[in-house]
Amino acid sequence: MTTPPFSEVGYPDCAGGVRRLETVTEARRANRGPKAAAGNRAALIAAAREVFAENGLDAPLSSIARAAAVGQGSLYRHFPTRESIVLAVFEDNIVEVEDLAARADSTLEAVLALIVAQITTSAAFIATLDPRTGDARLTAVSERLTSLLASKLEDAHRRGALGSWVDPTDVVLAVAMLAAVLAKTDEAVRPVLAERVWRVLWNGLGA
Repeated sequence: MTTPPFSEVGYPDCAGGVRRLETVTEARRANRGPKAAAGNRAALIAAAREVFAENGLDAPLSSIARAAAVGQGSLYRHFPTRESIVLAVFEDNIVEVEDLAARADSTLEAVLALIVAQITTSAAFIATLDPRTGDARLTAVSERLTSLLASKLEDAHRRGALGSWVDPTDVVLAVAMLAAVLAKTDEAVRPVLAERVWRVLWNGLGA
């Protein structure tokens, strides 16, 4: 999801000059008072999604605040740690995967296609899938997604879509390998490369 650009407005002062420009979003939030909190949080998440997609999870948090047109104080009130905003950013991704996996007619291939599409847009999303992370909260997210993949493996094995030796860890490893490639690839060519690399990896998981 892309954060819309913010329009700027100015107004003349009594001396005929122009007062400080402020964004329309800032003005509206100031008028809403405490009600601005939800809007600020949403703006920060949207901005963080873009910043992480472009610069990875180690991007300066100050760049997220600037992109969201809010102060750093607001950023730290909503997200006191880097991990907390990472989790918030990717929660939508995770819920989308969970919703698809919960459908009785969905397959492992469909769930993986969605995950591949998500990491093609933001290779940083792999942080929530990589079980090697040292953060307990990110590990919990990884376990959620690994569990979803496990729920679809039996059907894939029965259909012969996967080798009988494949377990959820193997599937997560394949996705992590794809993300490692995409993280070093120019955004313009990621979709084409993602399709080719994933085809090779999926064939490697075959019977």
